[in-house]
Amino acid sequence: MKLDVVRTPVRVPGFRFAGVACGLKASGKRDIALIASDRPAAAAGVFTTNRVKAAPVVVGQERVKRGRVQAVLVNSGNANAYTGRDGERLARELTALAARRLGIEERLVVPSSTGRIGVQLPRARVRRGVLAATRALRPDGFFDALEGMMTTDAFPKFGVERLRLDGRPVTVAGLAKGAGMIAPHMATLLVYVLTDAAVSRPALRRVLMRALPQSFNAIVVDGDMSTNDTVLLLANGAAGNRPLTERSPGFGALSASVARLMHQLARMIVRDGEGGTKLIDIVVRGARTARDAGRVADAIARSPLCKTAFFGGDPYAGRIVCAAGYSGAVFDPAKLDVYLDDVRIVDRGVEVVRRVERRASRVAAKPEFRLTLDLHAGTGAAMRMASDLTTDYVRFNSDYRT
Repeated sequence: MKLDVVRTPVRVPGFRFAGVACGLKASGKRDIALIASDRPAAAAGVFTTNRVKAAPVVVGQERVKRGRVQAVLVNSGNANAYTGRDGERLARELTALAARRLGIEERLVVPSSTGRIGVQLPRARVRRGVLAATRALRPDGFFDALEGMMTTDAFPKFGVERLRLDGRPVTVAGLAKGAGMIAPHMATLLVYVLTDAAVSRPALRRVLMRALPQSFNAIVVDGDMSTNDTVLLLANGAAGNRPLTERSPGFGALSASVARLMHQLARMIVRDGEGGTKLIDIVVRGARTARDAGRVADAIARSPLCKTAFFGGDPYAGRIVCAAGYSGAVFDPAKLDVYLDDVRIVDRGVEVVRRVERRASRVAAKPEFRLTLDLHAGTGAAMRMASDLTTDYVRFNSDYRT
């Protein structure tokens, strides 16, 4: 699902950006990105829950735990995953190289990688790329860095929020990549949200955890979970406001701003689902528990039958009800209601699509629509953002290596 993206200049005070090419991509496009803060930034992050973790994730988790990050080094075109001890050694070597050139401590540099799994990075080539990126850093290099992160993305994913804290202007900006291997609770995505606000580390962690359930923990393209997923939130304090805690008057405003931005980026990732043509907001309400609601939403969002029906614009409810039934959630099928936008297609356990076929078909044909299930079993609720499953997805992923 391609979008027209207008690139207005993006600057985040106290941050510099670079994107260069070192030959990791056959296309010759930028494949190294570097984000550097003028000072150590408070940091919060989450990473893939896959037991098979890429080398940069192992190193990144170790360093983000310290709560301070000053630079993020990204390569695309190669995941540096399932590459053994050599892969981890190289991740550390590259961050050490970047740190020396930036004049900062190595432990303040977090690595990220994205691309093919199981392929060693070409050491000499990527070292040249890191050196070139340190030389290319500049305040207005945001889009160069964003290009350096991208792999199968059809369009760049970014957003900017602005607010005032203590009367001072504050910027929140985000860069993201991701299109395939997308599942709830992280996916093949790299996301960096940057702000010049001053925020305590506990408060920053709270901001991130509040935003995840309605953003990157709620998206599905194909149900696969990658080895490299990383979301980082960095706050360098360049705005000069009094450092925010959870009790500060401005905490709610910053938290809401980050949540809006992360939700926007998450929707972009689903819209760009490899071969995807539609974005479906799956809303489950009236569940016995929130966990049950999530089970139903996940089952539908991951179901190949449901997703191919979304692609075909078919308002048939049988596949949806079936997925809800095997999800593991406890509910009475005779009480189930299902809606496409505001068109009811299941009424208390009985499919009524034929009564509303024309209206339901118009909704199912839209590029974005809402699918709502009311289980009438309690107050639990959940939502997911899902793409459809198309012939283009199969074609692309069947020859990914070639």
